Amino acid sequence: MIQIDALPAFTDNYIWLLQDASSKRCAVVDPGDAEPVLAWLNQHPGWQLTDILVTHHHNDHVGGVAQLKAFSGARVYGPAAETIPARDVALNDNDTLTVLGLDFSVFAIPGHTLGHIAFYHNDPHAPILFCGDTLFAAGCGRLFEGTPAQMHHSLSRMAALPDNTLVYCAHEYTLSNLRFAQAVEPANLDIAERFAEVSRWRSENRISLPSNLALERLTNPFIRTHESAVKEKADERTGTDNQSPTAIFASLRAWKDKF
Repeated sequence: MIQIDALPAFTDNYIWLLQDASSKRCAVVDPGDAEPVLAWLNQHPGWQLTDILVTHHHNDHVGGVAQLKAFSGARVYGPAAETIPARDVALNDNDTLTVLGLDFSVFAIPGHTLGHIAFYHNDPHAPILFCGDTLFAAGCGRLFEGTPAQMHHSLSRMAALPDNTLVYCAHEYTLSNLRFAQAVEPANLDIAERFAEVSRWRSENRISLPSNLALERLTNPFIRTHESAVKEKADERTGTDNQSPTAIFASLRAWKDKF
């Protein structure tokens, strides 16, 4: 049984920590800072960091990788198409790997960066998705390198996964994303309910993650481009008739950039 916890880093990053209590082995996802991981290891003597998973090359995701590898000898997995410090295994679309006994498939999900990847564990009871900065709770990442078409395709690929897939993204952006979602769909009661719930959690300093794909399909405008209300709002914002889901997505992303 693998336990997954969040190690907060910087102002709003989460480093995901996977733990196998039976073997006292652990793994981390996107350690932008080594210190939270080293602090956890110091507080849990006897545990060994064996694996480091990296979704993309931005420094807030890789800044601690080299130090952690030097400290622990952990194997570093990262996208083949990007420069990842201390990487041991370069991963491409549809590659597979096993970490702490869990089998993961690799998805190429360009958009935020061109080589961005996600790690998906297909457990029928509790599928797991580590999606970095591509799919967020109620939102998506900025397009620093890719195109709207690439990002829309990447989001659509992940949105097709099972309803109960747990979405482990890398930032605590949920509340601000839900404010935007309300602007896109002010009549959406699922968004209003989620906004109230997450507002309460954050007031109690509780984490809003992981999300799940069933909830994202109800409340995330960036994967709701097929909904008439979302298209109407996108058309209103651009003053044009957005003919494709990609055009609707591009309109929403441009709006969110300035929201």
